[in-house]
Amino acid sequence: MMIYHDSRQGIYRSPGGAAACGTVVTLRVRAGEVRSVAARVWWDGAESIHPMSPEGQDLYACEIEMPEQPGLLWYYFRIVDNENRLWYFGNAADQLGGVGELYTSEPPSYQITVFDGAFATPSWLRNGVMMQIMVDRFHASREPDVNNLPAGSFYHVHWDEDPVLVVNDRTGDYCANDFFGGDLKGIEQKLDYIAGLGVTVIYLNPIFQARSNHKYDTGDYKRIDPAFGTEQDFRDLCAAAKQRGIRVILDGVFSHTGADSVYFNRSGAYGSGGAYNDPASPYAPWYTFKHWPNDYESWWGIQTLPTVDKDDPAYRRFIISDPDSVIAHWQRAGASGWRLDVADELPMDFIQDIRRREKAIDPEAALIGEVWEDPSNKVAYGKLRCYCMGDTLDCTMNYPLRDAVLLFMRCKIDAAAFVRRVEAMRENQPKAFFYSQMNLLGSHDRPRALTILADVGEMEPERAQRRAFDLSPEAYALGKRRLIAAWRLICALPGMPCVYYGDEAGLYGMSDPFCRGTYPWGREDGELVEAFREAMLRRTGSAALRTGSMRLSAAGPDVVTVTREVAQGRDAFGMAAQDEVAALAVNRASESRWVEYDGRTVEIPAQSAVWLELSPARKAVEAALQLVNRPQSPLAAHMAPAGNF
Repeated sequence: MMIYHDSRQGIYRSPGGAAACGTVVTLRVRAGEVRSVAARVWWDGAESIHPMSPEGQDLYACEIEMPEQPGLLWYYFRIVDNENRLWYFGNAADQLGGVGELYTSEPPSYQITVFDGAFATPSWLRNGVMMQIMVDRFHASREPDVNNLPAGSFYHVHWDEDPVLVVNDRTGDYCANDFFGGDLKGIEQKLDYIAGLGVTVIYLNPIFQARSNHKYDTGDYKRIDPAFGTEQDFRDLCAAAKQRGIRVILDGVFSHTGADSVYFNRSGAYGSGGAYNDPASPYAPWYTFKHWPNDYESWWGIQTLPTVDKDDPAYRRFIISDPDSVIAHWQRAGASGWRLDVADELPMDFIQDIRRREKAIDPEAALIGEVWEDPSNKVAYGKLRCYCMGDTLDCTMNYPLRDAVLLFMRCKIDAAAFVRRVEAMRENQPKAFFYSQMNLLGSHDRPRALTILADVGEMEPERAQRRAFDLSPEAYALGKRRLIAAWRLICALPGMPCVYYGDEAGLYGMSDPFCRGTYPWGREDGELVEAFREAMLRRTGSAALRTGSMRLSAAGPDVVTVTREVAQGRDAFGMAAQDEVAALAVNRASESRWVEYDGRTVEIPAQSAVWLELSPARKAVEAALQLVNRPQSPLAAHMAPAGNF
């Protein structure tokens, strides 16, 4: 008996990938020496069996109409052989789609993400390049004023000192009470540098008043932290950024507040009110007290971060729906959208409400979520959640891609495994979502990418590894070579590349707080800065790299090749664009490898990524095609029909 199904080949699943509501998907199985084949489909807690009809030699097919509501549809195949034995054919054991496996018992199912056909993301996401900035650590415009700091906090004497890890012996939490003096005006002063890198989006870690240096313990959602500046400083930053073609995204921390906040006010810093001091406070219903005032629900048990009841009507009005809600206020002040902290800990309808309000204010505003796993099928608090259906997020922080890139570059997975992981993302996510993903290598929550790539730290280290350290010249050189290659790979893939401030300048460090060092102004690794700049500017200048179709392949265990293409005058979204081919080969091995490209053999040096150039003859052909396919008028770019993925 022979059974075969590959969810990523059009002959077996058409159309492939995620499917819009109400569309019809044809499933096929190649099966020999069988009596019958049926597709078992699971939707919304119920199964249905769809007999498959012969369609040519050894090919069986059925059509499945997608539901009218977004959700996740699952399927596998039941086969009865000529001896009346029942077999199952389902997803591979790693559940990453593609070629499946034969089982004797119920197998893992294939996934079809069913999304709202009207789902669209702001085009500036897929066309953009992002920089993430922690304000305190980027640039100081003035001498810091100690009067702007909470009690018990301090400024470092020198900008280039290491962050410190001061742990509270009672709670085990680190205090995050050391500051360096970076502010919003400081970012504004460096906008020319940021724009010169090719950055079109700045994502700011929290900027609202709070006790800590990281500001994830919000004290007042309506006030800029005085150490960072004023609301006018924020408005000025957004305006100056806009003049350079740069948007600003804010961090929305809505799952919890700080204990020292105007809303909870445990320390009394905000007077006599607050839920901790007054059970009749208007803010008291925001929190869940097991025994008032000291026994309350908090984020991951951290008492300085009391959890907020996201279902409380007053809280929802304050954050979302009031005329001057938090969402409305800061968008009107200049923000182009939000990154939702711990989005997978927020109720889905809470995110939906934010999306509706945000888009009502500005249809081009973006909503990005912190989701560390596959955003199409994340299990959180016992519930399966899909953030790709068109009713919640525009995209997420692409930690799965980060992990795949770093593992591949460190020889922990091979090229085929890397390709398989990325293709699973493409298969499970609607095209608009996949092309908008925030593709990062570093963040404030993980060790610096250079540290990981230098093989001196783990991707998810124990707290004991949190320390300041120096890299040896050999380790730094290894990490740098790999980092340049990894960043070029990020810039070659669909999605929005995001550089964590200072990664491009040579910063390294273990996890929080040592991944949050200050930008090394005057001490940058100039070669690394230029390598990042080259990749980012190449990206922003290439329609193929931004919105072209993608072919991803493994050339042996050590080399990944990415080819992006605009063909016949249309990009992957069917929008008018000049024909173009852009290709990259990444070699993670410690020796050179060779790939075939455009009829030539090209050497890829050890631990490097090389942009592959077309031959002169091919370039001439491409130039001629561009003349033929050039849009006839600017209006054509807006009238183009949607294309195939």
